[in-house]
Amino acid sequence: MNALRLLAGKTAMKRIREEGLKPELFSRLLAASGGPKWLGITGLDKYLFSEFFKDRKTPLYTLGASSGAWRLACLAQQDVLAAYGRLEDFYIGQRYDTKPSREEVSRQVTGIVAGILGDTGAAEILANPVFRSHFVVCRGRHLNRVNGKLPLALGLSVTAATNLVSRRSLGWHFERLVFSQADNDSHFRLLTDLPSRDCKLSQGNLADVLQATGSIPLVLAPVGHIEGAGQGHFYDGGITDYHFDFPLAQHQGLTLYPHFFPTIKPGWFDKSLPWRRAVANYDNALLLVPSAGFVASLPNGKIPDRDDFKTLDTASRQRSWREATQASERLAEEFARVLQGDLSRIESFPE
Repeated sequence: MNALRLLAGKTAMKRIREEGLKPELFSRLLAASGGPKWLGITGLDKYLFSEFFKDRKTPLYTLGASSGAWRLACLAQQDVLAAYGRLEDFYIGQRYDTKPSREEVSRQVTGIVAGILGDTGAAEILANPVFRSHFVVCRGRHLNRVNGKLPLALGLSVTAATNLVSRRSLGWHFERLVFSQADNDSHFRLLTDLPSRDCKLSQGNLADVLQATGSIPLVLAPVGHIEGAGQGHFYDGGITDYHFDFPLAQHQGLTLYPHFFPTIKPGWFDKSLPWRRAVANYDNALLLVPSAGFVASLPNGKIPDRDDFKTLDTASRQRSWREATQASERLAEEFARVLQGDLSRIESFPE
C-alpha cells in the first residue's frame, strides 16, 4: 500500500515529465488551514523543508493560513527542524482539563507562537532572502467585528448563508490581509478574487500576525490590534483561504502543496459544500497528499482534528497525535523514492 499520493495539474505534469521532479521547478509553496490536521504530514513537511529545498538559492514564495502559517514560520528560520520540533511540542502539549474559555485557548496559542519563534525566529523570518513568507489574516466586518458571542454567531451565520450563493460575498463580511516582507516580485501581491490588503511584516507585528491567523471565531478571542493594520477584530486566515483558490498561472514556476486531502475547499465556509471545490487554479500545481489507506492506518483511523479535544482525554490525544507524526515519516520516505526516478507514481489532478 502506498502511503503518499502525488497529484499534478496538466501544466505541472508536463513539466515534471520533461524536466524531472526538481526543487527548482517550484516557485511557490502553500500550507493550508485545518487545525491539527498538519500532524498527519509532519514527516513530509520536515523532509521538504530540510532536504528538498535545503540548497535553494532563488526565492520561494510561501503562503499559509492558521496552522499552515505556523509551519511556514518554521521553514523560514535558520534551524528549520528545531523550530518545527518546538511547534510540534507546544501544539501537542496543549492541555484543557475542562471546557476552556476563548481567552484560555488564546493564552495557550500565545504560548505556541512564542515557542515557534523562540528568541531569534522573528528576525530570521524577516531577513530570510529565499523563503519569502506570506501569512493570511481576516479582519471582521459588520457583525463579525463584534466580540459578543451571540452577535458574532449571527454574523458568521449570515456569512455562511451568503457564501452559499457566492464565494465573493465573503468580502462583505471579512477583509483578507496578506502580511509579508513587501517583496515587489511576490506572487501573492494584489490578489483580486476577494477584497484584499497587502501589509508588511515587522519585528513588532509578527507574533500578533501568527496569533491572529490561528484565531478561530468563537473558539479564540480576536486579536484587537496589529501594527501596520490598525485596530480591528483579526481572525483566522482560513476563513477566506481554508485551502486557497486564486489564479497563479500568470507567474512563472509551479506550486508545491503538501496537503491533507486530495480535494481543495477554497474557504472555511465551503467545507460542507460538495460543489465548491478548487480545480481550475491548480493546473500548475503538484499536491502531495496521504492516501486513504495511510489515513485509515493512523490512530482512530483518521488524520488528527479538533474533535480529538472533545473525544479523547489529554493523555490519549497526545499519544495518538505523537503516533500520527511518527507514522508520517512514511510519506517522506516515499517522496524520496519518487525523487530517485519513479515518476509513474504521479497521478493527474482531478478536473
